[in-house]
Amino acid sequence: MRNFARRAATLALAATALAAPMAGTAQAAPATLYAPSALVLTMGHGETAIGVTPERAVTLSCAPRPSGTHPDPVSACAELRRVDGDFTALGSESGILCTREYDPVVVTVDGVWQGQWVSYERTFPNECVMNATATSVYAF
Repeated sequence: MRNFARRAATLALAATALAAPMAGTAQAAPATLYAPSALVLTMGHGETAIGVTPERAVTLSCAPRPSGTHPDPVSACAELRRVDGDFTALGSESGILCTREYDPVVVTVDGVWQGQWVSYERTFPNECVMNATATSVYAF
């Protein structure tokens, strides 16, 4: 039931992020079409998303332009474009030293990237390691 509630909330946030640019007065159709990119990112302490209550959550929309509640949507979208939306390809920043303390942090990403459904989960050993990986995407 908990997983169903998480998916329902994610879909509601993604739908809001996709519909927000369409709200307001009627406007002319855009000159170019684009595939939607709207994501919901969450972070919580624990080993798996099923047993974790999200402590932070942000929205990130990259098309038609970077927006959302993410603190730096421009950098996060640019970083995701460089890896073509492949969250497993996001690399670590060199030169950052982290302790070996084990305080697991789970990051989840659900939504749509360039028209394709995305559901991603990754567990980091601690917040320092999470922040050293894909610094702009997970920095929320």
